[in-house]
Amino acid sequence: MDVFLAMAGSLGSHAGMNLEYGGEGLAGLSIAQRRTIATMSTELNADFATFEADERLLDHVHGRTDEPFEPAAPDADAIYVRRAAIDLSSVETMIAMPDAVLGNTGPVAQAIGQPIDQAFIGSCAGGSLSDIADAAEILGRRRVAPGVRLIVTPGSQAIYRAALEAGYLAVLAEAGATVTNSSCGACAGGHLGVLGPAETCITSSTRNFKGRMGDASARIYMGSPATVAASAAAGTIADPREMLG
Repeated sequence: MDVFLAMAGSLGSHAGMNLEYGGEGLAGLSIAQRRTIATMSTELNADFATFEADERLLDHVHGRTDEPFEPAAPDADAIYVRRAAIDLSSVETMIAMPDAVLGNTGPVAQAIGQPIDQAFIGSCAGGSLSDIADAAEILGRRRVAPGVRLIVTPGSQAIYRAALEAGYLAVLAEAGATVTNSSCGACAGGHLGVLGPAETCITSSTRNFKGRMGDASARIYMGSPATVAASAAAGTIADPREMLG
């Protein structure tokens, strides 16, 4: 999510385009992390997103099908509208300010100390097993701050079961989180965490538009699951690096 928010702050809209991700840094991104970037590419207005078929991606596909397939690669003479390089080692902990993503992101330091009423970890973009593991690491020795609701919604039933077996859900529940069944949950503003008038939320889900998660007067910040967990513990928006080993 931090990588995506860095892109959203600098690359601008890609309406009518495909975003093609590749390069040496790709090897350091897990399938779940790539899934988050692909999902969030919609918020750059891209029509779709593709990743180079490297060894990790091919192993992932081979582990899920016996059907033969040929990975697709860009033509050697492909013409691109634009090329952009991102140094993953330089990406900071990022946050999106309320009501928009594009051109509305910056280092989390810009919002540290902002009081919150709700923290949401989940949805298709921020509810992977590794996301929940990050939250459990931060909250393993802490509790959710008084007056804050922390809602955790695993991205699928398979992730729910894996997080249950790993003990992550018990850690989060003991810390004061509410763990729900897998669904869109609070992200869609229909149930399981609807925001009330003038409330402030930090979410790891896909969108922070006005009225997206409930009342139109609510303010929605967007950050990584680790940032959301750290903020839930602090009661204000916080930098997770200060709570991680």
